[in-house]
Amino acid sequence: MGIRVLLADDQTLFREGLRILLSSHPGIDVIGEAADGEEAVRVAIHQRADVVLMDLRMPVLDGAAAIRRLATAAPGCRVIALTTFDDDDLVFDALRAGALGYLLKDVGSDRLVAAIRAAARGESFLEPSVAAKVVAEFARLSRAAPPPAGAADALSERECEVLRLLARGLTNKEIASQLGLAEGTVKNHVTSILDKLDVGDRTQAALRARELGIA
Repeated sequence: MGIRVLLADDQTLFREGLRILLSSHPGIDVIGEAADGEEAVRVAIHQRADVVLMDLRMPVLDGAAAIRRLATAAPGCRVIALTTFDDDDLVFDALRAGALGYLLKDVGSDRLVAAIRAAARGESFLEPSVAAKVVAEFARLSRAAPPPAGAADALSERECEVLRLLARGLTNKEIASQLGLAEGTVKNHVTSILDKLDVGDRTQAALRARELGIA
């Protein structure tokens, strides 16, 4: 069975275009559509969606509110914010609400599909154009706990290289291409980085990279 994807956007033509685009990719099944946030929550729960592509500015219930409801009612459902805007407030509201990724609507099809597959695996995925501002703002607002003593020293030279690219928003595949490594090798490095930095996901790792002066 493929990844069950719900399209939530108040523009019918945009949803139709997404459905056509995604239907050409094996392993991805569009199982429903929603024109507002309230409908998105209802359909995602009823259809047991794995991933929701969620616009943030919708009627009845906005995207961030819908994401918060899904985080409570369907914690196994992963949400990617897919919007026209990279406004700071929208970015942070979506991520605080529980979005696992943030993409702009001009994203390429390959990157969108990569984001869906990453979200289905529980991995965060940020558009490079917003990754830097997310890391900077989270560093300013969250006042995260200081990194473990010697955290930077615990990373190998290769892990530092991987972490720098991860902090720029690159996927495992893109990091592998840049460094001339197998994608599986990069995945192992990322797992090791998360463990050594004592963080739970890629976004937190990017933040920690900034704190350590690696990014």
